Amino acid sequence: MVVRTRLPRPHWTVVVPALAAVLLILTWHRALPVPVVVLVACALVGAVLAAVHHADVVAHRVGEPFGSLVLAVAVTVIEVSLIVTLMADGGPASAGLARDTVFAAVMITCNGIVGLSLLVGALRRRVAVFNPEGTGAAFAAVATVTTLSLVLPTFTTSTPGPRFSPPQLGFAAGSALILYGLFVTTQTVRHRRSFLPITTEGQVIDTEEHAEPPTARRAWTSLGLLLLSLVGVVGLAKTISPTIERGVASVGLPSSAVGVVIALLVLAPESIAAVRAALRDRVQTSLNLGLGSAMASIGLTIPAVSVASAWMSGPLLLGLGATHTVLLALTVAVSTLTVIPGRATPLQGAIHLTVLAAYLVLAISP
Repeated sequence: MVVRTRLPRPHWTVVVPALAAVLLILTWHRALPVPVVVLVACALVGAVLAAVHHADVVAHRVGEPFGSLVLAVAVTVIEVSLIVTLMADGGPASAGLARDTVFAAVMITCNGIVGLSLLVGALRRRVAVFNPEGTGAAFAAVATVTTLSLVLPTFTTSTPGPRFSPPQLGFAAGSALILYGLFVTTQTVRHRRSFLPITTEGQVIDTEEHAEPPTARRAWTSLGLLLLSLVGVVGLAKTISPTIERGVASVGLPSSAVGVVIALLVLAPESIAAVRAALRDRVQTSLNLGLGSAMASIGLTIPAVSVASAWMSGPLLLGLGATHTVLLALTVAVSTLTVIPGRATPLQGAIHLTVLAAYLVLAISP
């Protein structure tokens, strides 16, 4: 008698990233009919959910704050590659792409992810508790690099327009890269405890006590699938961007709205992971994800586009306009007042989300 053994069925978190990658290859740089766009959108959502799952597995294996850093750096490296590619292909029309994308990422992370995490954590536990020392250091780095890279070009006089001269651009790129390196070292080595999650009772959580960590083999597999999922997220978002552009143009919205939509799609994995962490009373992990993503975005994008600008024909416009400068100043002021106490009520979360809503409204109706 022959006994047949059933092979284990592949989990959806394995199947979906592979399908998203195949779909990306088949649709890249092709005009897509509406049914295919719908299919791509479904695959995009699935890849986002798969990325969150595999990020959780990796984070559980390596612990905090390394887990938050893995997701933030992975999505940012892929996003930077996409930005540089688009700028190289877009010519002078893409001169402000890096600025718009980075600023959208800063506003979505510092107000959207942070605000939503504080609101969810405070509603669930009455008050959201986090470490003001680590969070304050992270936000100070984000505010400094953002101001040096995106605000100063508007006021410099060496070159016309909102752009740096070559020496100024070199300084901005170098300082962004150095501060990002110091931020990672501070977060993961020298002052790691300042970035560990804190419960509402004030207890620092160094390890998860209620679940066994995954094996090293499973963690490496999840890391590979995480990268594959993120390639699918960013690539499929780029694939459907022409459809989004046509939809935005058909309703009379400005072209800047397209960048906001793409940024929201790309940052979806961090957003979902941050909310899930807040629901588990790990608000510090949520803030690590939000501020870490903002720091990675600007700390890696500015040096990358600075190097790429050497062979691009058009100018590199980095300076923000007056409206965005005001929103950035408001974000810095509100975030400072939020971080200082180390505790937040639903009010602080709602304030951050209101600033994000103002940014989205002005992106639609400048």
